Amino acid sequence: MTNPEQLFATFEAKMAEAQQKADRMRAEMETVSVAERSKDGQIAVKVNHLGNLVGLEIGHAVRDKPDLAAEILRTVQVAQSRLAAAVESGVPSIAGTDTMNELVGQLHREYPEPEPGGFVEGGGGYGARADDGSRFIAEEEPPKPESPRPAPPTPRAARPPSNDGTDDDYFGDGDYLR
Repeated sequence: MTNPEQLFATFEAKMAEAQQKADRMRAEMETVSVAERSKDGQIAVKVNHLGNLVGLEIGHAVRDKPDLAAEILRTVQVAQSRLAAAVESGVPSIAGTDTMNELVGQLHREYPEPEPGGFVEGGGGYGARADDGSRFIAEEEPPKPESPRPAPPTPRAARPPSNDGTDDDYFGDGDYLR
């Protein structure tokens, strides 16, 4: 029979090791990012380990293109689809484990390769197709008119103190907050 203190110490050691491994994996994951350029090289994007857009550069030559938003989204999706491979090569602490296989599989499901010629439909957000087939394009809200600011209160003149010895005049003008 094993000593309870020994069991507890072994358990604590295993938990500490698991925590160190998780911390190392988290630190390695946070270093993973993917940069991608559009076919014409005028749009550059960068996505972090979560697939979030963290960098965007738009060349002057394409700023007035009518399909600029779609091209940006396609470039982001290409970068996101490369995330699984970047994680596989950038996170050695879990290489070859079931955790890595599950993580890579989840990234492949979450960020599939974009369809040729356009961005992946149904992902929601700007440029997605509505149920009726029309394009949803977020419109800017018109600026709200500024409401006039009230004039600051004018300072009240200080009253000279009363010398009659009574405190009754303290609230005499009805204003007890001076």
